[in-house]
Amino acid sequence: MSSLGDAETVVGAHPVRECSLPTPEQKHSRTGCAPTSAIAIVLLGTGVVGGAFLKLLNTPASSALRLVGAANSRRQQTDPASLASRALREQLNSRGDARDNTSLLAALDASAAAAKVIIDATASTSLAARHAEWLGRGYHVVTANKALAGGDLSSWRALQAATAQGATYGDAATVGAGLPVLSTLRRLRLCGDALLTLEGVFSGSLSWLFNQYDGKQPFSALLREARKLGYTEPDPRSDLSGEDVARKLLIIARHAGFSLGSEEVSVENLVPESLRALDTETFLTRLQELDAPLAARHAQAASRGCVLRFLARLNQRGHARVGLVEVPHTHPAARLYGTDNQFALTTTRYNTQPLVIQGPGAGPEITAQALLGDVLALL
Repeated sequence: MSSLGDAETVVGAHPVRECSLPTPEQKHSRTGCAPTSAIAIVLLGTGVVGGAFLKLLNTPASSALRLVGAANSRRQQTDPASLASRALREQLNSRGDARDNTSLLAALDASAAAAKVIIDATASTSLAARHAEWLGRGYHVVTANKALAGGDLSSWRALQAATAQGATYGDAATVGAGLPVLSTLRRLRLCGDALLTLEGVFSGSLSWLFNQYDGKQPFSALLREARKLGYTEPDPRSDLSGEDVARKLLIIARHAGFSLGSEEVSVENLVPESLRALDTETFLTRLQELDAPLAARHAQAASRGCVLRFLARLNQRGHARVGLVEVPHTHPAARLYGTDNQFALTTTRYNTQPLVIQGPGAGPEITAQALLGDVLALL
């Protein structure tokens, strides 16, 4: 018997699940009866992005997917009836089994699905550290978590070795909230092209902040608004530190063939030293301490006919830097809108003018869609 209580008939060496024709409600159910060609998934993280992904599971595009497990940081659920609830995310906040990766993977193993996928919609470093192990065990991994691919170089190499064994690593959501950056770069390399230089705005939150910042209102007021809109992390220092942008730069550079260690990226932290060790609530009460330094830099840039943008840059020799830069109004990054990300790739063939990929780089819906796209690519 399967973990969902359905009968299985063995034909040759392949189990085939028996089920009656689905009702209209079952047809798009995230746990309804499905053929062996379906994809079984476990979702780790039911926060903003994970919650958006759960909504996508209720759409026709996800009819071939079966959710066999879901977990937040404290609780998890593998019961089919509970998983089918549209209130699953809320229910996990108050009830469910204690977190246990072993039982979640057992739910995947019990599935008769042809493809078994772990979706990591968290920012957990400890979960990211398991990705290579899961790939080595034959599970596909689809993730928005940058901690492994954008972490230390040895972890990146372990990830490459694990994917060479055949399992797929879906990483579209790690850079640009699903903009076709990594897929484009992989295609260029497959065709024999090579990345020479890279420049761009890789953070939707920092893009919005500096697109809006004109010196007429305090930077802290804009930061509070961005946090309220959900553009920043709950603790905005995660964005202002530049570390998230540095991880994205490392991921792109490594995919392009640059063997960069995390310590080789120069990162400018916009958070003053005095505010870095505070707890989140205390930091939020002292946001105004960000205002004077950034106002001075804005005035200096404006006096030279420039604006401020938080840029990531990689040159041909592998020198990588992330930080605040003055750019003229004619610069492509000066003409961004909202949370737009921009990636300008100069390659051996896109040499006269760079190949530019641009679009919204923040938002749970588009990030969740990137996760779904990587899962569906397994079909």
